[in-house]
Amino acid sequence: MVQQEVLNRVFASLADPTRRDILIRLGAGPATISELTAPTGMSLTGMKKHVQALENAGLVVTEKVGRSRRCRLGDAPLDAAMAWISFYQRLWARRLDGLDAYLTLRTGTKERDS
Repeated sequence: MVQQEVLNRVFASLADPTRRDILIRLGAGPATISELTAPTGMSLTGMKKHVQALENAGLVVTEKVGRSRRCRLGDAPLDAAMAWISFYQRLWARRLDGLDAYLTLRTGTKERDS
């Protein structure tokens, strides 16, 4: 159940384009919330809410440095999300391979009967 909650928070965070933009920016290195806010035209309060959602999902780690809050990427939840995606990718690949084999057999059978 805990794993599902982690995945729910990760995928909900990744579903928001502003939060994805924050993650892309943090991929270039740590930044303060003010630095994240500057290019967006968003209020500082609005950015804090986005960062908090990312932090709750474990995608971002923040720490207080003086009067600022410094943000950096976290990585563990993405590993869980990638494992979930990979599992279903393999599952669907097997199912589609099976469907392809079935259709090939059916098509081959009809061609021989003609």
